[in-house]
Amino acid sequence: MFSQESVDDFLSKNGLNHDQALNRLQDLYSKYKFIETRLSQSKANLKGKMPEIRKTLEAMQFLREKSESGEPYSTHFELAANVLAKADVEKIDTVCLWLGANVMMEFTFNEAEELLKKNLESAGHSLERVQQQVDFLRDQITTTEVNVARVYNHEVR
Repeated sequence: MFSQESVDDFLSKNGLNHDQALNRLQDLYSKYKFIETRLSQSKANLKGKMPEIRKTLEAMQFLREKSESGEPYSTHFELAANVLAKADVEKIDTVCLWLGANVMMEFTFNEAEELLKKNLESAGHSLERVQQQVDFLRDQITTTEVNVARVYNHEVR
């Protein structure tokens, strides 16, 4: 809000008294904290998705290798929570991926790999962008805290 200007200049320029200035700064601080909470949730979601995408990509590559080698293999898959079924798999040409919103789609190995790599890259870029926003916001929060202290200390004098 103000960097090198004095608190008196700031108050007179904006036609505020100490209480009004403190209320404005505290409102701004509350808004920044709310946004910081939302960004932190976003960051946590992205950090959770990235290992999941990597794990899916590894599983898909394993299936591709087994399919290309032509050797049959046994696996267990989940039918429902805590209910597994055993399957003997020979040769497969496609994989099914959950896309979200209860939508599953069948892809060839190349299409699935391309989609997963694109999603992983996109999540990485989003994580970087969110981190930059969090860093900027923390600077704004610190500046607002300092300004609140300056106005409060000015009033105490």
